[in-house]
Amino acid sequence: MKKKILISTGGSGGHVIPAISIYEHLNKDYEIIISTDKRGLKYMEKNYYQIFIVDTPKLNKSILLPISILKLFFLILKSVLFLKRQKIQVLISTGGYMSIPLCLAAKILKINIFLFEPNMIVGKANKFFLNFSKKIICYDKNIIGLQGNQRQKVAITNPIIKKNHYQIKNKKEGIFTILIIGGSQGAKIFDEIMQETILKISKINSLKIIHQTSQKNIDFLRRFYTENKVENIIFSFEQNMDFLIKQSDLCITRGGASSLAEIAHSNVPFIVIPLPTSKDNHQFENACYYKNKNCCWIIDQVNFDKRKFEELLINVLKNKDILSQKKKNLENLTYQNTWNNVNQNLKEIINEN
Repeated sequence: MKKKILISTGGSGGHVIPAISIYEHLNKDYEIIISTDKRGLKYMEKNYYQIFIVDTPKLNKSILLPISILKLFFLILKSVLFLKRQKIQVLISTGGYMSIPLCLAAKILKINIFLFEPNMIVGKANKFFLNFSKKIICYDKNIIGLQGNQRQKVAITNPIIKKNHYQIKNKKEGIFTILIIGGSQGAKIFDEIMQETILKISKINSLKIIHQTSQKNIDFLRRFYTENKVENIIFSFEQNMDFLIKQSDLCITRGGASSLAEIAHSNVPFIVIPLPTSKDNHQFENACYYKNKNCCWIIDQVNFDKRKFEELLINVLKNKDILSQKKKNLENLTYQNTWNNVNQNLKEIINEN
């Protein structure tokens, strides 16, 4: 009989995509259930996975209200009953406040808890459960936020990305393509501030723009690029992001751990504009990991300088050696990240006594 594993995730793509990637690695050897809240369902094919819904109240001042306390208590009880009924043997938590009821339930039932932390800073929920966990799975031994003996629980893996990223070939030579990943919610700096720069550079060098934005902004951006004779693909959410990344020569993106890992694995140089309000400034730290290895550029959104941004893009377009060096550095960084290596390592971590 296969060991039963529950993967706990939340409502954002930054939580759900890693959970799906872990699922792809483990589903042949284990029976897997994924927990999420209702927001996370939009990132998943509901008929493909076994899903357990846990709508944890957000941890802010409202958690002190009696109704929130009662709801959290109810969710812990619900989680205990679910874990017992399903005979779950391992819980893998991708972090976030959504994981709290399940991690507490797993602790009560003495179920092995594995924390997954793709960021360079340990998140608050993972930090809270560190002492209860068997291992914390992360990408670098120098992850920030661990203290003393907690580092003994670190299990290092190459970045865990979806299987499709190992199967799609990179683009052939052609028009220079820039992929802008602004998130499905969109962001002003990606949707408005960059437009003039992209348009100006398109007059110097032919460009194709692949641009992720919010659903409400798709028509506007498509019309803007088309009217200015810039070839474009505009979208909000795309399951096959791996294909779009590999069609690109350069990416402009936020600093989410999963996005950076996917881009890096495709050996596509990238410019990171970290979200200034990201918790513990983790997007900046994620980007620094790659910048310190000369694989990317970082731009400060708060002090964004349009002229310097233009100069950077023009320099990249004119001097192909700059991109070639970044690509070579990315290849050296990611060459060991094969499906089999990650798959074997992940299973060894889970099965360790």
